[in-house]
Amino acid sequence: MTVSEGKYVEVDPGVELYVQDVGRGEPIVFIPGFTFTTEVFTHQVEHFSKTNRVIVIDPRSHGRSSITLQGNDYVTHGTDLAKVLDILQLKNVTLAGWSFGCLTIWEYLKQHGYDNVKSLIFIDMSPKALSTNGVEDWVEGPLDDIGAIYNTYLRDPAGQREFIKAYTTSVMVQRDVTEEELNWLVEQSLKTPHYIAANLFASGMFSDYREQARIASETVPTLTIVADHWADKAIAFTQKISPKSSIEVLGGHLMFWEHSKEFNKLVDQFLEG
Repeated sequence: MTVSEGKYVEVDPGVELYVQDVGRGEPIVFIPGFTFTTEVFTHQVEHFSKTNRVIVIDPRSHGRSSITLQGNDYVTHGTDLAKVLDILQLKNVTLAGWSFGCLTIWEYLKQHGYDNVKSLIFIDMSPKALSTNGVEDWVEGPLDDIGAIYNTYLRDPAGQREFIKAYTTSVMVQRDVTEEELNWLVEQSLKTPHYIAANLFASGMFSDYREQARIASETVPTLTIVADHWADKAIAFTQKISPKSSIEVLGGHLMFWEHSKEFNKLVDQFLEG
């Protein structure tokens, strides 16, 4: 495995994104979800860098990237992604987004199209997180619950810590996590300050990328991987919104971390196919 040190890419004056850039071959770009960091994709970097150039991004205000009061929304994150691809001169890329990282990809595609895109991997995120159209939709939760998270848990660091702990143990990981693992995951999230996390949360929850999801599945090979706990709704919704996407079911929301070997095998099969 050829490993290069992490690097910084300036996407706006004074705003740098931390980027891991490892291996050689056709590029795969991994984008973490809400408040998480490059660190969660350690098993993917180790595996895919044997055959591919693997790029993992800390989005703005995440991880080791600049903390900035501007641009903490997924429209800007899509623009940031385009700048990273351009500066690193990445062509024919596979874009892999986890959770709200999928929103970054859909926004990038909305802004810049498919000229540089070989394939797409969407990890456990509905293109429309909130809906009032009925219980059949794949959503993050009822509007009242989402509002309560925003107004209760994202008002201070203690609330953010409590929210991420609860989300980790109930949604993200299926097995019992050790205290050390839980503290590490919470630590990753808290690198994004609570007042920025709240902005990102609202931006993500009120996004609607159903049209981009449909176009994506019709334009390039697309894989959607969903968690067990909402598989029936997620499969039905994906088949309706982006019917040409391949669909797989695996683990909890953080399946690529908990079930890394199975996840990597699914992605290998998709890329080979």
